[in-house]
Amino acid sequence: MVMVVHILLILIKLILIIAITVEAQAAVAGQLPDDEVDALKEIATQLGKTDWNFNINPCSNGSSWVTPTSTDRPLYNNTLNCNCSFPGDSQKSQLTRCLFLLNRFLKGQDLAGVLPPSLSKLPYIKSVDFTRNYINGTIPREWASTQLESMSFSANRLSGSIPAYIGNITTLKSLSFETNMFTGDIPPELGNLRNLEFLVLSANFLTGALPANLTNLSKLTELRFSSNNFSGKIPNYFQSWKQLQKLEIQASGLKGPIPSSVSVLNNLIEFRISDLVEGEASDFPDLSNMTSLKKLMLRSCNITGSIPSYIQNLPLQLLDLSFNKFEGNIPDLQGLTGTENMLLTSNSLNGTIPDWFNYRDPNIRIDLSYNNLTVGTPYTCGDNLNLFKSFSGGNLEVGNCPKATECSKVKYSLHINCGGSMIKIGKNVYEADGEYGGSTKIVAMSTYWGFSNSGFFWDRDKSESYYILNNVSTLTMPNSALYTKARVSPLSLTYYARCIGNGKYTVSLHFAEIAFRGNKSFYSLGRRFFDVYIQEKRVLKDFDIETEAKGVDKVVIRNFTTVITNRTLEIRFHWSAKGTTQVPTRGNYGPLISAISVNPKLLQRKYYSEIIIVIVIIAKVIPFSNFATDFKPPTSNNKKIKIAVGVPVGVLCLILIILGVLWWRGCFGKYSEEERELRKLDLQTGFFTYRQIKSATNNFDPMNKLGEGGFGCVYKGTLADGTIIAVKQLSSKSKQGNREFVNEIGMVSGLQHPNLVRLYGCCIEGNQLLLVYEYMENNNLARALFGTLKILASHVFHFVPALVLQQKGNLMELVDEKLESEPSKEEILRVIQMALLCTHPSPALRPTMSSVVSMLGGKTELMMDTSIYGGGDDRFKFLKDRLDQILSTPNSIETQSLINSSDVRSSDIWSTLATDVSRTTLNSV
Repeated sequence: MVMVVHILLILIKLILIIAITVEAQAAVAGQLPDDEVDALKEIATQLGKTDWNFNINPCSNGSSWVTPTSTDRPLYNNTLNCNCSFPGDSQKSQLTRCLFLLNRFLKGQDLAGVLPPSLSKLPYIKSVDFTRNYINGTIPREWASTQLESMSFSANRLSGSIPAYIGNITTLKSLSFETNMFTGDIPPELGNLRNLEFLVLSANFLTGALPANLTNLSKLTELRFSSNNFSGKIPNYFQSWKQLQKLEIQASGLKGPIPSSVSVLNNLIEFRISDLVEGEASDFPDLSNMTSLKKLMLRSCNITGSIPSYIQNLPLQLLDLSFNKFEGNIPDLQGLTGTENMLLTSNSLNGTIPDWFNYRDPNIRIDLSYNNLTVGTPYTCGDNLNLFKSFSGGNLEVGNCPKATECSKVKYSLHINCGGSMIKIGKNVYEADGEYGGSTKIVAMSTYWGFSNSGFFWDRDKSESYYILNNVSTLTMPNSALYTKARVSPLSLTYYARCIGNGKYTVSLHFAEIAFRGNKSFYSLGRRFFDVYIQEKRVLKDFDIETEAKGVDKVVIRNFTTVITNRTLEIRFHWSAKGTTQVPTRGNYGPLISAISVNPKLLQRKYYSEIIIVIVIIAKVIPFSNFATDFKPPTSNNKKIKIAVGVPVGVLCLILIILGVLWWRGCFGKYSEEERELRKLDLQTGFFTYRQIKSATNNFDPMNKLGEGGFGCVYKGTLADGTIIAVKQLSSKSKQGNREFVNEIGMVSGLQHPNLVRLYGCCIEGNQLLLVYEYMENNNLARALFGTLKILASHVFHFVPALVLQQKGNLMELVDEKLESEPSKEEILRVIQMALLCTHPSPALRPTMSSVVSMLGGKTELMMDTSIYGGGDDRFKFLKDRLDQILSTPNSIETQSLINSSDVRSSDIWSTLATDVSRTTLNSV
């Protein structure tokens, strides 16, 4: 019996223990009130979040409410914290971190809704973090009544003006709008947030001046407003922010100088100002009392004078004073023993490299590239010292950076697969460029080329692998191997080439944006802008690969003509702190280049110049890659070549010269009858090969088609030198034949006027008949001048018959019967006479544009001297007689065409007349 009682007591104790445990767990988990659960359901709907499980208590730490951090998904954070420890028995909730959800492994599940107005229904909520989502819209007005202390919306699609009612949330301590699309001025009401300690407005499109009310934010410890479009000077009221520990003003749109009041910021740990809009020069600010300063950037601030030596007493880890106008000797900075990177790039520092360089910590990385130093003790460049073009004269051959070696031969082309391995594309071999970069690194990839990099990635751990970017998706573009990797730089990247033959070259830069995505994800919210310099001349400013290529993972190639005069070529890519820096992760920014091609600039074919090329090909006087260039290759190799080639090649050259001359004279049927006739006319036009035009139009890509008419199709194209053209291609269905094709060239080539589209040339190969015109954008001059008279002008006259009928006094015969009684005869004659006046044979007597507008509007009397096209010009006398002859034959095709002026074949008569005029002119010369 005693045993039974003892067992019962033990069971009772166990039951009590279990009950107490369950009650304790329930107390810990808590239970949200029903109205707050309903609010969470509304929030999920407004955000577009679908994976919250409301069958589970939101405070139970269930997997759908609190997701553990994973190394495989470092950007994913889904956390809801409940605080059930309020005084009293009532259990209220506190949502301290919500919906930090998005990850590359959850594609298609990004939060693409709006900021939830229902958040205001959670009365005890203190913090919300929606960083890296795809949320659009703006901040709900309902939030103005909350007691929020922290709000972060970084890397989203919020737009419009920053709402002024945010100033009502006076409990705010932290506010971040970074990487959104906000526009307009900063509302002065933000000055009401007197408890604010953290304010980030970077990477938006904000404008205007900084409001003076921001001086009320005396508790600020971090302030960042980089990459915006503010105006005016940097305000001189930093004394209001004495608690600042981090200040960042990069590419803000503000002008210098750097105000003296920054010297009171003695608590700064990180201080960054860069890329001020050109304005007044700055002195080096007094930083001597910033005894906690670890990171200092004063870059592109137009600072003059010398670098103060007292900065060696600061505990600096990172120092960037690049792209200023510092002069004098390099100061004694050997006290910076804890410094990791020191950038003094692109200044005017002179003197020799100081002796303390010999005693410095070899792990300190120093960049002195682009200065005016004097050659003294030789130093070898490497990973930790960059002396590229550091010495006066800026010659690549000075010093050991890169090491000067004699050119074994001269090259005339270069192809680089930037960041990638060697690959052959067609006949070109793109050399490998897989060496990792570094903050102060110069690498000679071969005797002929290499690269120099200056700059380190701020807000990112140190890794040389960051300087080569790898594609994260499958590429489908042609030659995709050139774009799977790319070289990037956080500041300045220079590719140099040496031992290159002097002359004119085409530099082709290949780009493809492979870091951002094109889907509905925060990966698509990145913005990359950078500048490009060739031979120290800026050729691209604020270049945006994604915009220019019309999407990510798409190729855009930019071609530039440059001249090499000292056998060296420099191509530099520069980041001016514009765009985003935290997409997809912090520290992703800077110029990106996929491949580089350098080829000799080709000449247009003209007369017998290719005979020279035939000789060169056989005799091998210069490398094949230099054919058809517009510069004379070096003659130093001639003697070696002559010895190697010998007499047999000389004989062969002679034979080929004779054959070449006969070939170009048409003895072998090189030219068609039409082309030979055109060449006899000695017109001021060029001749293009079909291959050139095919390449320019991307094989007559339908995407380049501008339109189609009776003659055929018109395509937009780009020549190898970057010239944009319009190509008119004869259609097999066209009624216009080869003869009319020649007539059109003869007619158009004789018309020279700034307001007429210029004929660049033509192509006649086999059955291919093409005209190459100057390209003009839509809404051209004719539309701007005549507006509603466009239809009238198109039917009323053609240039050639107008001249003849003007002489006969029968200009009204040009009018199409379809016009009936409108417009009036006076208006018609005014337009015709204005057209004749604008095509006056003497350019000096043609009216100005303002006069044209005034005369067409009837404000000014139209002064028309009818004798200007009189008999003094034999061409027009002949034209009048020829037209009379045609009109005297009632049944001729030409006469019928003239009568039916709207008929598509009306061009026949005028083409014939124009050709006759051209021949008459040539015969009279």
